[in-house]
Formats: sequence, structure tokens, C-alpha cells
Amino acid sequence: MFAVTATQTDPDNPLKGLTLGDRPEPSVPEGWTTITVKAASLNHHDLWTLKGVGIRQERLPIILGCDAAGLDENGDEVIVHSVIGTPVNGDETLDPRRSLLSENYDGTFAEKVAVPRGNVVPKPSAITFEEAACLPTAWLTAYRMLFDKAGLEPGSTVLVQGAGGGVATALIALGRAGGFRMWATSRSEDKRARALDLGADQVFETGARLPERVDAVMETVGEATWAHSLGSLRPGGRLVTCGATSGLVAPTQLPQIYFLQKSIIGSTMGTRSQLARLAVFLEQTGLRPVIDRVLPLSQAEEGFAAMHRGDVFGKIVFTV
Repeated sequence: MFAVTATQTDPDNPLKGLTLGDRPEPSVPEGWTTITVKAASLNHHDLWTLKGVGIRQERLPIILGCDAAGLDENGDEVIVHSVIGTPVNGDETLDPRRSLLSENYDGTFAEKVAVPRGNVVPKPSAITFEEAACLPTAWLTAYRMLFDKAGLEPGSTVLVQGAGGGVATALIALGRAGGFRMWATSRSEDKRARALDLGADQVFETGARLPERVDAVMETVGEATWAHSLGSLRPGGRLVTCGATSGLVAPTQLPQIYFLQKSIIGSTMGTRSQLARLAVFLEQTGLRPVIDRVLPLSQAEEGFAAMHRGDVFGKIVFTV
């Protein structure tokens, strides 16, 4: 079958290890099933893998891709939940020993992917395969950050750092649909304008002084925006972080945390039941993921190159 594979890693030239071509069809352990992939979306996780982050070298080559939507063995339309692990506390807590597809097991950038049967969620017919393929990583991460970890009520003000990426655009759209006042930052004037079109109430240059402090900050950028994020929070506010694309180590002024009783909360991905609820949320509200471009899987290198350049607003989707 045709697949997109990481065959080597290079932190300086990640695309060097991107290989397109034939791979064996997936083996199916007991309790697993095979999904025929119709669409899959690109995440920064795939680029990090090519850089050598979060992957054991002895696991290479490995098929890339976390997210997919397609057909199960019965021909039913489904979405793949990409977190591999045993649910904890009735599916509400992620397994601390979990992995994502494309870490220990081959991923979704292929004609077929094998997943545990419990990792399959029905796809509402109102949502296209391309839209559904955007949900399992970026949109599910944003959903959990906003509606689970942030502890917000409708009408709260939320700052999203770095408008443009998959999680950031999902946060803006979901927050607007959920009744929050969404603010966003970006270095790019074009991305600030597009964030307004997406539903942001106000947009600002990265690091700009805000009109008032916010109830919560959604962080995906890391080191470059960390100080601004903490300084933008009201006393008692929450900073929810799910990533660090600009750097993993961010100095923190501890008095800002304990004296003003601010909270820093980690969040990653989401549970299978949250993915199912997210799909229903989109079906009921009419909200749809922002898709930057759709490419055939055979042109995956073009999508990876665009993400590497930062030339993306929303999700890049590959069709199979």
C-alpha cells in the first residue's frame, strides 16, 4: 500500500527523512481493526518526529500521521482516536503510559491503518472526511483545553497565543461557538485578520499590552510567549498549555503564580468520549474546522514543507 514514512531523523533538515512509497499492509493484533483511510491531517507532531523528537531510532521506519477518518471493516464512516492506551477512571483520564499513532505503531498516512477497536468513533454524516480528519489531535486538544481544563463559564475572556496553527484556530472557533470572548495574538498581520474572520473578538501583535487581563490563556507557543501569557492573566486566572513550538524551557516569575494565585495547567489530546462529543458539537452547531489546503497523499511533501516554513492557517489535510 502507498504510505508516507519517516525513514531517518534530522533536527536541522527534517524533510530529509520523509519517504513516499510502498509499505506492507498493517498487521492486525487481537482486539484491533483495520480502517481504510479516506483523509488524514498533518500535525506538528509529524514534523517533530522527523526531527527526532519523541521517537526511538530503532522504531524507524514508521508510517507518520496521528489523525484519520475513513471506513471500518463494515463500511461505516468513522473517526480514529489516535491515543493508544488503556483508559483510566472511566475514560476521563488518559493513560500515563499512552502513545500516539506513529510513535510505537504505524500511523495514518497510508491507505490503511490498524487501531484498537475501542479507538473508533462514529463520524456524523454531516461532517466530511476531510473535516473529520482534523478532529483527533488539534481540535480534540483545543476542546479539552477550553471545555475541561480551563474551568470557564460562557462570557469569559480567553487569550489564544499564536493564531494560525491547527490548535490555535480550533481554540478560536470552538471558543466563539461556546460563548467565550476570544482574543488572539500573531506576528502576522494577515493571520490576525484571518483570526477576526474566524471569530476572534480582538487581535493583537505578539507581546502587545492588552486592554485588560483575561480569565484564561491558551498556550501552544511556549518560551517565546510565556512571560506575556502569565502577565496577561487576571489574579486567579488559568494558563492552559499543550505545547511549546518555540522552546521547551520558559523562565517563570514564581511570585506571579503564588501571590496572584494563578494556575498553570497542562493538557494534551483528549479522551475517546471527548472526541465523540466534539463530533456531535460540530454536527449540532454547524462549526467546521479551518482547512488551509487539501492535498493528495502523494503530494505530502508539499504539506510538510509548508508547515516547516510556518506558511499555514488551519489544518493541512491529505486525501487517500
